[in-house]
Amino acid sequence: MILGVCALWSGCRPTLDDLTVWKAEVRSPDGLWIASARTIQNGGFGSARIDTVVYLQQANASHPPTEVLGFDCEGPVPQPYALDNVANAGGTINLTMQWLTPSHLEVTYDGREGKLGFQVVRMAGTIDISVQDLSREPAKSKDSK
Repeated sequence: MILGVCALWSGCRPTLDDLTVWKAEVRSPDGLWIASARTIQNGGFGSARIDTVVYLQQANASHPPTEVLGFDCEGPVPQPYALDNVANAGGTINLTMQWLTPSHLEVTYDGREGKLGFQVVRMAGTIDISVQDLSREPAKSKDSK
């Protein structure tokens, strides 16, 4: 009986893809690096949370991508528990990724909706990663030029 319960429980465990509600990918201008992001919604008693993670990987590498940014996100997710890149665009923090040069990735997000919890500023000695919290930008008035 215990074996049957364990087998049933392990078969019902969700995968990372099952928990992903948004994902995006941006290739560097020279095509050598791939920046990817995903928002994961994990539900459950005492474990409910929303996280957005940014990864970097060399385009021709066989090893898994490396986590370079981690965000704790507020909710709710517009389209919960379903991968929906339109309704859930940017996760819950309006995250965007842009390669400014082949060796500089810029990530922006809305800090009112989440907190940066983990950051790598340089990877492999050649890739710079900058992060900009758009909620900290001064508001522009209509009269400013």
